[in-house]
Amino acid sequence: MSPRGGGEPDGELARAINEFFGSFAGMRGQLTEAALNVQGSGWGALAWEPLGKRLVVEQVYDHQGNIGNGTVPLLVLDMWEHAYYLQYLNVKAEWVKSFWRIVNWEDVTGRLRAVRALDLAL
Repeated sequence: MSPRGGGEPDGELARAINEFFGSFAGMRGQLTEAALNVQGSGWGALAWEPLGKRLVVEQVYDHQGNIGNGTVPLLVLDMWEHAYYLQYLNVKAEWVKSFWRIVNWEDVTGRLRAVRALDLAL
């Protein structure tokens, strides 16, 4: 996250999002829905799925290690109450809307580059 974050990614990350989701709006919609539909505690995540070499949106519950899915999280939206309750009470949708204004796309791009470099090394 960054106080200068938000907007949309560009470059390599934007191209990957367009390839796997059709558009930034498509990915954002899927990740928003995944996050808002977390029941209890967990996260919505944009992740790299190394077998298919693609971006996916998923839900991660509690503190599971995500090993069963075998994905690498690139962008994680915290939906545990501690992430939003003091400012947004039980209005999770407002927290998610605010989250999109602070996403550090440069950091997410760096994570995508790193995981793709690992794919090439294998």
